[in-house]
Amino acid sequence: MNPIIKLSDNAASRIKEIMSSAQKDLIGVRVSVKSGGCAGMSYVMEYSKEINPNDEVIEEKGVKVFIDSAAVMYLLGTEMDYKKEEFSSTFVFNNPNETERCGCGESFKTD
Repeated sequence: MNPIIKLSDNAASRIKEIMSSAQKDLIGVRVSVKSGGCAGMSYVMEYSKEINPNDEVIEEKGVKVFIDSAAVMYLLGTEMDYKKEEFSSTFVFNNPNETERCGCGESFKTD
């Protein structure tokens, strides 16, 4: 079975970097979606101290990413990348399920 999210090398490296300087009781990062933004939904990333019972766990390239169970259907087939540009750097979700994305790139919509 294909993982819900695939991590690019850049994303995995950045998560390792973040985790190495994070509090010791953190075990990975959690990805979820929430209602909001111009297009209707936005991605949420946060540190995780524990595995929730319904989380999907992605272990890839030496990092753990926990996917909130309510987000799975929106994230299937997504590649998580990390882009560093001259004035900003951010995690980027290349999601084949998106049918619309707002102009600022902060939110998305699926059918």
